[in-house]
Amino acid sequence: MVSLPAPIPYQEAQARLLSLARVLGKGSLGKEELGLQEALGRYLAHPVIAGRTQPAADVSAMDGYAVRSDELVVPWQVVGESAAGHPYHGTLQPGQALRISTGARMPEGSGAVLLQEDASRQGNGISLRGADTATPSHVRRQGLDFRQGDELIAAGTQITARHVALALSGGYTSAIVTRQPSLAIIDNGDELASDPAAVADHQIPASNGAMIAAMAAPYASAIHRLGPVPDQRQALAAALDEADKADVIITSGGASVGDHDLVRPALEQWGARLDFWRIAMKPGKPLLVATRGSQVILGLPGNPVSSFVTAWLFLLPLLKQFAHAANPLPQPLRLPVAMDLPANGPRATFLRARISSEGVVPIDQQDSSALAALAASDSLIERPAHAPPLRKAAQVPVFLLR
Repeated sequence: MVSLPAPIPYQEAQARLLSLARVLGKGSLGKEELGLQEALGRYLAHPVIAGRTQPAADVSAMDGYAVRSDELVVPWQVVGESAAGHPYHGTLQPGQALRISTGARMPEGSGAVLLQEDASRQGNGISLRGADTATPSHVRRQGLDFRQGDELIAAGTQITARHVALALSGGYTSAIVTRQPSLAIIDNGDELASDPAAVADHQIPASNGAMIAAMAAPYASAIHRLGPVPDQRQALAAALDEADKADVIITSGGASVGDHDLVRPALEQWGARLDFWRIAMKPGKPLLVATRGSQVILGLPGNPVSSFVTAWLFLLPLLKQFAHAANPLPQPLRLPVAMDLPANGPRATFLRARISSEGVVPIDQQDSSALAALAASDSLIERPAHAPPLRKAAQVPVFLLR
């Protein structure tokens, strides 16, 4: 009879997994330089330091007239124009004004802008319309955004469209990012059918491997899918041998304690060392983590919702840790729950949910096989182990599924 280890809290399991990634030295995957568009979604290996100042000079924030800062309420004579990309090269003298457009460089001697709608112009003369005055607040000062030498983007940041624009403004066309690990995903189970259009009554389509591959794709250099592999130790051994070169191996199914759950003994026979097995969470209790040399193996449950939730809480943070992400773990929000919730049992529970105008609403169907309910969800409500009952509108931790 198998002696079962006590399930460990999921936060402890996450910490052990991320620590394992650090100990295995996955930083040895190295770094590479990519164009900013190619680097979208990757994690910075080095900070981006501004190579220039933005704006490089004082510029107008509005369309109007540039005037001296000591002449805010007198009539002016318009002596020229400064347009975006076409600066005025003279110095503004007392009593002079310059037609100026948004983003155009302020001329020497100026320090304020009279808005176009606040000016009355006749020929080359302008005066105030009503009681409004020119103001320095309509000027964007040199270095308003950043200055040369400033850290624009910290190492470990995932590059988004916003970071692409910022890095370009700072003088860069490329970024140094961490290399990504290679993955092998093994679908395991006699009940799995490879063709979803030809599924016998005793079978289900093999969907977990495709789902996990889609989740991991932004964080992996290559993904090799294997299976469905039957519940035979020899077949599992052959699949593990085929996955031998992958940095991370993920199995789906066969990690529990049934007579046909052979992943754990197959891994031990293959030479892997079990680090931990069984997590105090629902869904997802039979998760296992093992290592073989510098490889990390995650054995995910076979039920599709369990497989998704554990991949989301463990696999994705692991891949982000390999990338030296500043914050590899998902961070919950606190939102009001839109209905009463009962007390929770001894395992942390993750309820599939949707966010509404009244708060976050648990999906009716919480079975770990229910893919339609999972697809209809946009969030997970975390109910800690032994959490007391909650009334409607109470704040709960919520993870957004993106």
